[in-house]
Amino acid sequence: MADAVHDARRQPLSVGHSIFDAADELAVAVTASCRRSGRCHECVVQVLRGEDALSPRTSPEAFLPAGFRLACQAVVERTDRDVEFAVLRRRLRILMPTEAGPGETFDRDPLVARSDRSIRLEGEAIAPDTGGPLLGVAVDLGTTTVVFELVDLESGRSLHAAAFENPQRFGGSDVMSRIAYEADHPGELRRALRRALNRELDAAYRELGLGRRDVYEALIVGNPTMRDLFFGLDVAPLGRSPFRSAAEGAQARRAHEVALLIHPRGRVWGAPLVASHVGADTAADLVAVDFAAAGGVSLLVDIGTNTEMVIGDGGRLLAASSPAGPAFEGGGVSCGMAGADGAIETLRWTGGGFAWQTIGGLPPEGICGSGLVDLLAEASRAGLLRPDASFAGGARTIELVPERRIAFSRADASNLAQAKAANAAGWQILLRRLGLAPGAIDRVLLAGAFANALDVRNAIAIGLLPPVPAERVRRVGNASVRGAKALLLSGRRRRELDALISRIEHVELEREPDFFDLFVDGCRFGPVEASGGFETTGHR
Repeated sequence: MADAVHDARRQPLSVGHSIFDAADELAVAVTASCRRSGRCHECVVQVLRGEDALSPRTSPEAFLPAGFRLACQAVVERTDRDVEFAVLRRRLRILMPTEAGPGETFDRDPLVARSDRSIRLEGEAIAPDTGGPLLGVAVDLGTTTVVFELVDLESGRSLHAAAFENPQRFGGSDVMSRIAYEADHPGELRRALRRALNRELDAAYRELGLGRRDVYEALIVGNPTMRDLFFGLDVAPLGRSPFRSAAEGAQARRAHEVALLIHPRGRVWGAPLVASHVGADTAADLVAVDFAAAGGVSLLVDIGTNTEMVIGDGGRLLAASSPAGPAFEGGGVSCGMAGADGAIETLRWTGGGFAWQTIGGLPPEGICGSGLVDLLAEASRAGLLRPDASFAGGARTIELVPERRIAFSRADASNLAQAKAANAAGWQILLRRLGLAPGAIDRVLLAGAFANALDVRNAIAIGLLPPVPAERVRRVGNASVRGAKALLLSGRRRRELDALISRIEHVELEREPDFFDLFVDGCRFGPVEASGGFETTGHR
């Protein structure tokens, strides 16, 4: 008899039992709020293997693409092969301080305050003051990961922080796929994200002994597609030239209007976008690192499905987005996965094989972004991987953990080469617009969860980052969440952000005459030549 498999846990299959039944036996949490009738659309799972052993799709599953099922509707009809599935909302490791880091403070002039026995939002009474907590929540909506932080608006203290996988994966792993999916299935992605976020908020409230009515404002940041989907805006304009949101400015709604689990009369405020696909998450990054106050030449890079970059030389500010795709977040890589427990996060070649460490110290299930950077650099040094992304000796795969059947294919190397090339072309073009070579960069600020465990020297070695001394590169962690928290706590910071965004020049990378040439050159693994391809005059 075959088994149902999830995260290496196995359970014998039984004809007539659903994937939901198997998940119960495996002690795997699959969410649902409709008593498993198929109405709520919450129990989406990805079937990785054995879909032909399951019942045909039902009408409630019409919104799902191939490879995805509702756990309550997918019933076992054959037991002669394994069925492997994955839930779409795992909790992830979160690497961020719950308080300000050394030397970091948060201004406190929140727009929610107590006055005249009322809780007031910019002077408007929205609830009676019962003497209870005065809280807000900062949320970063990433394509792959959602992070939130519950904050005391009066003290600035963080009460809770958590991260989970964005459950919208059934709509595609990149923003363009989700824009196309939204056109065919309006509202499904929005509802999936809101339900998941509400469940996580409810869990946090229960853990802390709080209620939704203690939370009076939510500060939302994210890339343009994620932010606009959340607010129910039309995302179609983001999928066609000139790739601009229908509403780039800040968004404000009452909580009941967007069905968010905070005080019904509380406000949900979406930070403004920078431009095009440079989103509110990048705007929050700029706030977190106080980018406007930095002297010299600073380059901020937030590597993700859509990598966003901002460079400043003390005068001009330029921004661009690079459609890197999900490869460095595990998407499109056969052994790739998000930064969850069991993901290989560091990896070294020992001469006869690879030594690795996983998140949580658990048996390896796959490899996340930082591990993939290590793999590319280590395999290149060992002669296993050539600069053109081919394998030495005509090999088809590079074995990473043979006993766990974790291997790296030539297609994986090609996908990562293209993702790396898109990133490299972006920062090269921005530098050139300012008439600068990489050596002129005083600091590279790496934002986002991907950078937390990144080996900077390896990233430079494969050409993902500019060729600068490694000591000039600084990881700034989940800066978008810290920036969202700063905006949540300060009306002044919101006004300053508007002024900063008005100064930023947006660069459309794909309109550069040699973008494709830079992209092709960037597909090679190796450091970018510091003296090659950079104009140093005529751009100021």
